[in-house]
Amino acid sequence: MTAELVRGQNHPVSQSRVEIRVSAGTPVLALASLADEQGRFSGDGILAHPGARSLPGVRSPGELAERHTFAVDLDEVAADVHRLGVLLVLPPGGPVRFGAVPASYVAVADPDGAELAGYTLTGLDAETAVVALELYRRQGAWKVRAVGQGYAEGLGALLADGGLAAPQAAELAAAALRTAARTGESDITLAAMPTLVGDLRAPQTPAQAPAPVPEPPDPVPAPGHPYAGTPGPGGDTPASPPTISYAHPRRRRTSTEPPEPAPRAAAAQEPGQAPRPVAGDASGWSMEERLYNQVWGMFEDLARTVAAYRSAVEFADSRMDRELDEALSDPRHRLGGSGNAARDTARARREELVAQAQAVLDRDLAQLIAESEVVEPALPAAYARWDNPVWHGHRTPEESPLALRLGDLHLPERPDLRIPMLTRVPLERGLWIDNGRTGSEAAMTMDTDRLRRAAMDMAVTLAVRLLAVHPADRFSVHVIDAAGAGSASLAPLVRAGVLAAPPAAGAAGVTQTLARLTRRVDLVQMALRAGAPEDLPPDVDTADQLLIVHDFPHGFDDRAVTQLRYLADEGAAVGVHLLMVADRDEASAYGPLLDPLWRSLMRLSPVPDNHLADPWVHHAWTFEPNLPPQGSRVLDQALDRVAEARRTTRP
Repeated sequence: MTAELVRGQNHPVSQSRVEIRVSAGTPVLALASLADEQGRFSGDGILAHPGARSLPGVRSPGELAERHTFAVDLDEVAADVHRLGVLLVLPPGGPVRFGAVPASYVAVADPDGAELAGYTLTGLDAETAVVALELYRRQGAWKVRAVGQGYAEGLGALLADGGLAAPQAAELAAAALRTAARTGESDITLAAMPTLVGDLRAPQTPAQAPAPVPEPPDPVPAPGHPYAGTPGPGGDTPASPPTISYAHPRRRRTSTEPPEPAPRAAAAQEPGQAPRPVAGDASGWSMEERLYNQVWGMFEDLARTVAAYRSAVEFADSRMDRELDEALSDPRHRLGGSGNAARDTARARREELVAQAQAVLDRDLAQLIAESEVVEPALPAAYARWDNPVWHGHRTPEESPLALRLGDLHLPERPDLRIPMLTRVPLERGLWIDNGRTGSEAAMTMDTDRLRRAAMDMAVTLAVRLLAVHPADRFSVHVIDAAGAGSASLAPLVRAGVLAAPPAAGAAGVTQTLARLTRRVDLVQMALRAGAPEDLPPDVDTADQLLIVHDFPHGFDDRAVTQLRYLADEGAAVGVHLLMVADRDEASAYGPLLDPLWRSLMRLSPVPDNHLADPWVHHAWTFEPNLPPQGSRVLDQALDRVAEARRTTRP
């Protein structure tokens, strides 16, 4: 049975010899690329094209055509090659973009012809070259991933984005296209070649970002916002839950330093067993990035394996129902007593199918648990739980982190397998911690005061983590607590003296704080547009800013609400981030005015709640905040280190 993939989804490749089939609906040039763990091209033998069809482990088609077949022997692929990509390129003189031709279909098949996985490249527009799919190594095994990453500038842009110097990328692209022009039937002229090669003097960026890849070996970000919306009361819940994206910051391609070598997975103890997992075995230019990508991979693997199990159970149930209907629709079975035997047979088949699916699920979950057991202790402070020993020796870093842990995610099939929920830093979207009792079943069972205190405690915990994992002078925290109801939770921040100013109280405090931050956003935007960011007034704090708003909308008038929306929309781009602790029901008096604000924020909950979904199969993931253990002083110790670091850095 063929696995129909969507962009970003992967599927195991169990055989070493496979075929890759392309059906494009229009003549295209089909190429194969070879890359390392980081997805980078290097050396001469990186592209199989009509002029050089054979590379170790892969043989490409020889001419322009609507249908192509690649022969692949994964055992013959060089050890330093970790990604084998299938590239499709439109010929000059033909269609000018993939959006104007029928969607291409790419499939991986076994030697007998049975398709293992297929992918239809939908959603393309101005692209003239596209990475359709790739075979990649993960923990010693091969998988296929649907990519669908396109480049409007052509093949040269694609190769340049993979790390080739612009002249080399242009030369290699031109060579491949010249050869195709000589061997193919399409009317390709060399005068049209620059269209496909791309203008390599300009910065090259993908025309379209592909769907996530839980930074697999190499993350592929999901299109659009990582969270599609925020459910709320009153029937305004979106049709599908907001999705979780582990979209990764662009690799630091400008760095001249080579990436750190990745740890290698230990060999399996016995033949046939999966290799023992190793922390940091994903791709990346630093151990922090490798661990981030590995967490992404664990998140994706758990989503996929549970989706496969649920699909198998659903199939078994539907098959049993169909067999029972067929058996009982015959009156002879009902009267002759054979109906009981038919029912027993149908149920036995159902149990057999479910048992097989359960065995596969248990195997995959055991591997993920083993990986979690080695990854969790190795996480840096920004990703680690508060009970991780890394916090005991943590010191204020010299660089900002790649991401931040917001909490944990799990599925009902294995609640004890927790995947860290990480979000990129700096925060591209604001956060909303829901302190209302209508958000979840767990919230409904809690006393209102306890729930509000838990939400504010969670906000303070996130603020402390942000302060602790940033350089001492690179992060500032502001607080609006108009009614003073959050003073107990804010006490650690106030006592440590790490706030940019005392918590703002009353309508006057709200006005002053919002005016100060909106002025900063305006000034930084003007300086950036003028190309003179160094000419900011001396009273403008250039550090990233976090504004915690508690008990909204108390103390807010219409002007203050407008300023808050402005900060949510424009602030993140210039380093002003929003964290709201609020009950949406209490803000309903403003009507639809605040709907865009709520939709722009990522909703979190201070109690376990399953309002989040992954971007592939849309499981309902249960989110749980990560808080310090009861009675622990880890938060106070982290704040003491932040305060000490700030004292030593002040002139």
